[in-house]
Amino acid sequence: MDYLWAFLVGGALCAAGQVLIDLTGMTPARILVTYVVSGVVLGALGIYEPVADFAGAGATVPLTGFGYNLAKGVKKAVAENGLIGSLTGGLEACAGGITAAVVFALIAAVVFGRGDKTKGIVTGG
Repeated sequence: MDYLWAFLVGGALCAAGQVLIDLTGMTPARILVTYVVSGVVLGALGIYEPVADFAGAGATVPLTGFGYNLAKGVKKAVAENGLIGSLTGGLEACAGGITAAVVFALIAAVVFGRGDKTKGIVTGG
């Protein structure tokens, strides 16, 4: 049952992003920022934690989960280190994920090459 709930909640988050693209004309970059900020706000208010507990990876893997993890790390660091924790907590909480993203992006770039960025661009003249 846990897998089903993770699939449904994660799928609903992704479907909501697709609806935003289709109906509002928002760019994927703006949706990314909206999801991360929403995760931070909902995490800071304590609303996202029950969702993450209920749906597991369906709520923690999408971008809202990244924002939630940032907020959780900041709350913990502020409780332990005071005000300086507001600057360090988010990075400490998300360092593994950020490192993995950079390493896998580097591997993909080396394996698949950088490609020709000018292909398909029409220039005047």
